[in-house]
Amino acid sequence: MRFGIIGAGIIGSILSEKLVENRHDVKIADARGIERLEGKELTGTPVSVEEVVTNIDVLIISIPFYALPSIRDVVDKVGEEVIVVDTSNYYPERDNKIEEIENGMVESIWVSNQLGRPIIKAFNNILAYTLENKGTPEGTNGRIAISIAGNNLSQKQIIMNIVNELGFDTVDSGSLSDSWRQQPGTPAYYTELTKEELTKALLKANKEKASFLRDKARADLSADPVEHSNEYIVNLYREIYNS
Repeated sequence: MRFGIIGAGIIGSILSEKLVENRHDVKIADARGIERLEGKELTGTPVSVEEVVTNIDVLIISIPFYALPSIRDVVDKVGEEVIVVDTSNYYPERDNKIEEIENGMVESIWVSNQLGRPIIKAFNNILAYTLENKGTPEGTNGRIAISIAGNNLSQKQIIMNIVNELGFDTVDSGSLSDSWRQQPGTPAYYTELTKEELTKALLKANKEKASFLRDKARADLSADPVEHSNEYIVNLYREIYNS
């Protein structure tokens, strides 16, 4: 398949590398300009943001939440048949408080509104280290799963097939309105669960508690300035989100 990726940060770069390894055609761009890619070691073809949206089957957007409205004019040029995948997460201390979300709007609904088109939510509930290093062949015992939300069943299935290629089981977490169940502050977020465990975690999510638990997890990590291991982060999130 032909992929375009907007965002050459950690998640975007890892996805580009893994997709190329699986023999997909990948173009990658920085929303702020192609010059931002100079000197970066990237797998995939570096292009301008205008070019990244042409002649593709899937567009993956992997930029900070607050920056999403800035690419509306680019997304407007994407063909209607192209699947748009968003990997972002909302953190108010980084993204500034967004009134609609603070008042209860589901984050992915806000994203879809900003981009002006339907999206599939994927790759947002997995740590970069996990995505890069913990993929395993289909059927492996204890295989980690990723949840995927969206309103278009056929598009979701295509993305689920891609996730399987990259080494992870999948769980359909429902419509875009249900995507809050895999956002920060829920048991499905950053906890490295199997398909069965993730299915249960999505059902266990508590929307009223999510923002409090999200902020507690961030505060606990920030309180200790040392660089934490992936295992430490996963265990911390499991403990907080299942308390």
